[in-house]
Amino acid sequence: MTSSVGSVPWATEEFGLDLVHGDSAVGRTVPELVIPGLRRNPRRAHLLVSTVLGKHIPTPPSVVIGAADDLGDLVRERLGVGVDVVVLGFAETATGLGHCVAARLHAHCYLHSTRRDVPGATTLAGFEEGHSHATSHLMQPTSAELFENNLPLVLVDDEISTGATAIDAIRALHGQCPRERYVVASLVDMRTDEHRAASEAAAAELGVAIDYVSLASGSTVLPLGLTERVTALDAPTLNIAGTDRGSVTRVDLPWPAAVPDGGRHGFLDADSAGFDSAVEAAVRVLDSTVAPDRALIVVGHEELMYLPLRIASGLERGGRQVRYQTTTRSPAYVMDHVGYPLRRGFTFVAPESGENEPRFLYNAQWPDEAVDALVVLIVDEPADTDRLMASGGVVEALRNAGTDVVVATVRGADPSTLRDSREGEGT
Repeated sequence: MTSSVGSVPWATEEFGLDLVHGDSAVGRTVPELVIPGLRRNPRRAHLLVSTVLGKHIPTPPSVVIGAADDLGDLVRERLGVGVDVVVLGFAETATGLGHCVAARLHAHCYLHSTRRDVPGATTLAGFEEGHSHATSHLMQPTSAELFENNLPLVLVDDEISTGATAIDAIRALHGQCPRERYVVASLVDMRTDEHRAASEAAAAELGVAIDYVSLASGSTVLPLGLTERVTALDAPTLNIAGTDRGSVTRVDLPWPAAVPDGGRHGFLDADSAGFDSAVEAAVRVLDSTVAPDRALIVVGHEELMYLPLRIASGLERGGRQVRYQTTTRSPAYVMDHVGYPLRRGFTFVAPESGENEPRFLYNAQWPDEAVDALVVLIVDEPADTDRLMASGGVVEALRNAGTDVVVATVRGADPSTLRDSREGEGT
């Protein structure tokens, strides 16, 4: 799986879909940060595939965290050193990125939106994402008090195309808990002048300040007829079988009942020490499970991004060869062509009970295809079902491709346990 960074991407050569650099405060460029991909979707036929997010492309954990730290530093520069904040990450793509930014800022509270309607959780607010494959976002902190303050709210997404999702989220939260200042932080900002004007108008209407920071800004060149040409493409070939069948090993990762395994129900700065200790314990278990000379691709499950990233980072710092990425709800066009970022793909049934839409995983192989990497799939308890291991599940799809898999389950805290453990901490 050869990287196309530094060469002309295939989607640019073939379709004229181009990502043009504009500006950067940190010396990054748009073509360095994102590669154009395709989606057979009449609402939006292009996809910005990040090289530093660890979603579609297996990426060194240090690269993912380094990019997020740079983004957090830009937020700090905009707001001022020592200013406390609350942070919201957008599901599913930016749940880990948002948590990294919150950790960099030592945010009072981090919350990510979710598309998993968790039993026993209370929904604070919701909003829609127009171009996404799965559009509805829910916000389900253990209590409204976690967000009921006048601290600046930092909204984190991997890319800002129009800014509409961020504005919709700001409207929803502002109606629930008004505040004076918002910052929208993204790896790349691809808004047009029209989109920027719409954001300024929304800020004026609400009587708030809305700032934007990004590692790089630029523009997307969408040639005429792109949507029609892409949707007319033959369906991609997914779930290609290998010559040999991979093995599977299962392991439970220890996790304290009162420590959040992510930001779905709110993550307080006070939770950080317990989380860090739990991550170290999980790293030790995995490190003892897998042969020390085996290259690893740590794969998170959809919104469960930050915990697998931190585990991957711990393994990387211990000297292992590690890449990191996650599964997704979003279908994308797969083509095994040099210069295209989605070289192979898998589709499978959602492991969670009651979920009927297919799920996807892209690439899931080492950049050097000669390296026989093992996939460490990290899931939380709701995803650890019979469907996870069934013939149509992700584990079997990977094994059929010849990949060895370790399924590592984290049995994290539920909303009621968290709510009981943190009474009075949200204020």
